[in-house]
Amino acid sequence: MKKDVLQPKNFVMLTIAGLINAFGVTCFLYPVNLYDSGISGTSMLLAQVTPGYLSLSVFLLLLNFPLFLYGYKKMGISFTLYSVYAVFVYSMGTWIITDILPVDVTIASPLAEQDLLLCAIFGGLISGIGSGLTIRYGGAIDGVEILAILFSKKLGITVGTFVMGYNVILYVFAGIVMGSWILPLYSIITYAIALKAVDFVAEGLDKAKSVMIITNHPDNICEALSSEFGNGITLLGAKGYYSDKDKTMIYFVVNRFQINKVRQIVQEQDRHAYVTITEVSDVLTHEEA
Repeated sequence: MKKDVLQPKNFVMLTIAGLINAFGVTCFLYPVNLYDSGISGTSMLLAQVTPGYLSLSVFLLLLNFPLFLYGYKKMGISFTLYSVYAVFVYSMGTWIITDILPVDVTIASPLAEQDLLLCAIFGGLISGIGSGLTIRYGGAIDGVEILAILFSKKLGITVGTFVMGYNVILYVFAGIVMGSWILPLYSIITYAIALKAVDFVAEGLDKAKSVMIITNHPDNICEALSSEFGNGITLLGAKGYYSDKDKTMIYFVVNRFQINKVRQIVQEQDRHAYVTITEVSDVLTHEEA
């Protein structure tokens, strides 16, 4: 079994990611009592309702570290170390901004003042970029994802549903504790924007598309696709359940700008072909030695 290898470049990028996250949270969300999602949002709420010495940076460390260590066996050593490091940088970044730098983030955003909409948008965007970079370089900056992976199957729900449920409970609880629903509602805007930013940074703008074609005329379709795109094409044997006839499954990957041309080619070569198109997050290729 291949051992995990820690990459120095990843630690550099995780440092940047942690500082970006700290900037987004402390300069846009925390000053106006908006909430990030997951453990980060929980830490922000706890820091607001507890004595001053229990700061945001303290709760980020106290709540996140045990979760990442608990999930070590499930996630592996490299993921755990990358995540712990990213959370440490994130926590130290929030401490430096709130307690060391000569900038006041106690009652208003230094950039957006008390405009809740601007704070929600830019806080979510910037913290989402930080979280996306963390994922892209092998870690996670919020322990709620570990909770989701560990417990979603036991609860019979998906990871995404678990995270969404956690955040709904967090925002409802925040509304009850703070005696206002305005801030939790704006926090939902933050959450939605952060999700989009995470997807954009972690997976890229131009996601690949995998195309599966089941046809009786594989040679014609493959020749046309190969001539047009020059991509690798995989052929798999298939059999129709009702017709009991042998068919061929064609599988290949293109970008989103090529999809319409694929449809056109398949339509021209086999009007009865069955085609499915799905999104692909990553495409890995390895040359033979």
